[in-house]
Amino acid sequence: MESSMSPATIVVLGGFVLAFIFGFFASRGNFCTMGAISDVLNMRSWGRMRMWLLAIAVAIIGASLLHGLGLVDLAKSIYPRPRLAWLSAIVGGFAFGIGMTLAGGCANKNLLRIGAGSVRSVVVFVFLGVAAYMTIKGLFGQWRVDYLDRFALDLAAYGLAGQDLPTLLAKATGMPAKTALGAVAAVIAGGLLAFVFMDARFRANPNQIVTGVILGLVVTGGWYVTGHIGYVESPELEMVFVATNTRSAESLSYVAPMAYTLELLMLWTDKSLHITFGIASAFGLILGSMVWAVASGHFRLEGFASAADTRDHIIGAVLMGFGGVTALGCTVGQGITGVSTLAIGSVLATASIVAGSVATMKYMLWREEAA
Repeated sequence: MESSMSPATIVVLGGFVLAFIFGFFASRGNFCTMGAISDVLNMRSWGRMRMWLLAIAVAIIGASLLHGLGLVDLAKSIYPRPRLAWLSAIVGGFAFGIGMTLAGGCANKNLLRIGAGSVRSVVVFVFLGVAAYMTIKGLFGQWRVDYLDRFALDLAAYGLAGQDLPTLLAKATGMPAKTALGAVAAVIAGGLLAFVFMDARFRANPNQIVTGVILGLVVTGGWYVTGHIGYVESPELEMVFVATNTRSAESLSYVAPMAYTLELLMLWTDKSLHITFGIASAFGLILGSMVWAVASGHFRLEGFASAADTRDHIIGAVLMGFGGVTALGCTVGQGITGVSTLAIGSVLATASIVAGSVATMKYMLWREEAA
């Protein structure tokens, strides 16, 4: 019996359910990219970093299988397009890395904290969402277009259909596209898995292993929901993606969806606006975290520690909103979802996020020691 739900409804519900799972297990496993970077820098502990890398490896394998089997065309997402906006990826990623460090966590982490009762993260959500919206359609957006996005490499001029590594390999060697995809995915995902599981302490930590695998599978599920179920024929007899803000295949990402969530809440009576995969995923993440927090006894109201703490969180939120939109994603949106497409821009943005966070942590440590 065929489902009575429309593809758009399935996509929205799918986004909510997948994000609920992500939120539950990310909270259970204490998943936090900024925390992982801090652990490596300050304690030489790689546990949470390996968990993030495991999620990336699983997402690469899953997305590559979906693409290779013809179930999802990743080329129809925003990440592997032939226009490589390299300066936006670097500046946006670096700004996001600074912001997430000042705000005590990335967009994903602050949504998780809202579910656990953090009033502080509600403030971050609002300022991040406003800054992200300003970067999509407002003043920051004008700066982004005028001063950053115009510095880009048009790979189509070199006969390339995309900026993803398999496309580059196929072009350079004459290798069939599917063979190139399998080779690149095997090398990168295999290398990540080898690094992740070479550590005996990580192998002995089933909580982190399960968390990493599930988060990677959830991102893969997002690609399937939006890129397969949500790819339908329109009344004009053309194939379109339904219930996504980018009007293309998507998976989990949390900066632009915060902006669209605020827009929907503020303009609720505007019938041209609808709940999308991204908006539903923001609510799903919060609820999944809340369920874990309540069940584990970790739910508690939390505010700012001081005026300086409030200042740093607001500045961090604005930088994350600007940087996340400019770089086309956050530690999840680029760091897992984008990288799963093997796009050069996603790797560049993710590396810049890490660099921005590391630089800010080192500066904050120097400032404390000099005080």
